[in-house]
Amino acid sequence: MDALTRSGALAWRLRRQLLDPPGATTPAGVVGALGAVAAQADPAHAELGVRTRLRRSQRGDVARALADGSLVRTFAFRGAVHLMTPDQAAVHLALRASSRMWERPGWRSHYGLEPADWPVLRAAVRDALVDGPLTRPELASALADDPRFAHLGPALTDPQATLLKPLAWQGDVCLGPSRDGRLTLQLLGANPRWPGLPDVEEAGPQAVETYLRAYGPASDANLRYWLGEGLGVRRADLNRWLDGLGGHVRWVEVDDEPRLVLDEDVDDLLATPPSAAVRLLPRHDQWVLGPGTADAAVVPPAVRGDVSRGADLVVVDGRVAGTWALRGDTVTTRWVGDVPAAPVAAVEEEVARLAGLLGRPLQHEG
Repeated sequence: MDALTRSGALAWRLRRQLLDPPGATTPAGVVGALGAVAAQADPAHAELGVRTRLRRSQRGDVARALADGSLVRTFAFRGAVHLMTPDQAAVHLALRASSRMWERPGWRSHYGLEPADWPVLRAAVRDALVDGPLTRPELASALADDPRFAHLGPALTDPQATLLKPLAWQGDVCLGPSRDGRLTLQLLGANPRWPGLPDVEEAGPQAVETYLRAYGPASDANLRYWLGEGLGVRRADLNRWLDGLGGHVRWVEVDDEPRLVLDEDVDDLLATPPSAAVRLLPRHDQWVLGPGTADAAVVPPAVRGDVSRGADLVVVDGRVAGTWALRGDTVTTRWVGDVPAAPVAAVEEEVARLAGLLGRPLQHEG
C-alpha cells in the first residue's frame, strides 16, 4: 500500500479544488470540480467560494452562469440548497430520489399524498411552470383549483420547502431567480443542458468517482458522510459501487490511516509537495463541507465549533487554522487550535486578494 503524508495529500487536494493555485476556468468549471457548492444562506458566500478559486472573475458571474444554464441551484445534500452543473445535478439527484422518502408512512399521512398521487402532482407542477418561474404562493394558487391538491397550499408556501424537495430530486423543478427577495421555482427540463436523471446504478459509481477526484484521499467515513448522510445512500449500495469500480479505486495510507483514491491519481499524489498556501474562505465552504467538520485532518477539534456555527475560515496548508471577520474595511483574523499561525505577509497577501474580489480596499488586523 502506497504511503502518503497528510501535508502532501492536503496540498494535492488544494490544487484539485483550485485553491492553490486558482484555476483558469469558469464558475461552472469550479462547481463541476467540487461536485456541488453549498448555497443555502447568503448567495454572496457561495459566489465568494467560487470566485476565490478563479484567476479572473467578476461579481455576478454565478448569477450569469445560472441564467445561461451552465449552473443550476437546487435542493440536494441534506435537503439544503446547492449549486451544481446540470450533469452533476443529474447524478446526485438520481441518488437522492432513489430513497423515495415521500412514500414513507410519515410523509403520506402528513401531506395526504399516496405514492400514486405523485406522478399526477409532478405533472401539474410542471404544467404550472411552463410559462416561467413562479413564487411558492403563485405555485400554490396555480394548484388550488385541483381538489386533489388544494390542501397543499400551506405545505407549498412553508419556508422549509420540504414538500418541494422531492420535486427537485426527481428532476421536475429547480430554483429560479429570486423575485423581490422571494424564492422562485422553474422547470429544470427547460434548461437545454439538463440531461435527465440517469439510472441509479449508473449514477452511483459516477458520484463516488466525482467525490474521490475532488476530496481524496478520502476515508470510508468521508464517503458515508457525503453520499450516505448527505443523499441517503445505503451503505450496502455504496459498498457495491466501490466493489464495481475494482482497480479504478485503491487504498493508500495517509500518515498510517487508510484512505481511498482513484488509481489514476496515485502517482500525482505521491509527487505533490506540501503547500504553504493561506486562504481566506467563506463560511460553509466546500473545503470543510466535503469531508465534513468531523474530519480532524481538515478541521482540528478546537476550531470545529466555530466552523459549524458558520465562521469564515482561515486555511493554512490545507487545515483550518482560525477564523476571519470583515467589519467595515478591516479583516480581523483569529488563530485557533494547534495549526501554527501563518506568516503575517502571507495573510496580508491573501487579504489583498480578497480586496480585489470584493472590489474595495481592505486592511488586516490580527
